Amino acid sequence: MVQYSLVMNIIGLFIMAIDKYKAKRHQWRIAEKTIWLVSFIGGAAGTAAGMYLFHHKTRHRAFRYGLPLLAVMEIVAYVCFLTLCRG
Repeated sequence: MVQYSLVMNIIGLFIMAIDKYKAKRHQWRIAEKTIWLVSFIGGAAGTAAGMYLFHHKTRHRAFRYGLPLLAVMEIVAYVCFLTLCRG
């Protein structure tokens, strides 16, 4: 569980970095659906961190508010899962 979460968040961070890089060079971009998919399957914290770190997608309300909210929900769920598993 820990490894999966770590890998997904690193992928989310890299997706935002790559998309920002491509946006600056007017190249073919990563689809927003892909960014949301990675976020929903466990990479929301990394994607949100990448959004603020690279100043990417911060003008889009859905990303500006949705990613941090999803990241908080993901972190709370993760902490609850770890707490329940420890008994």
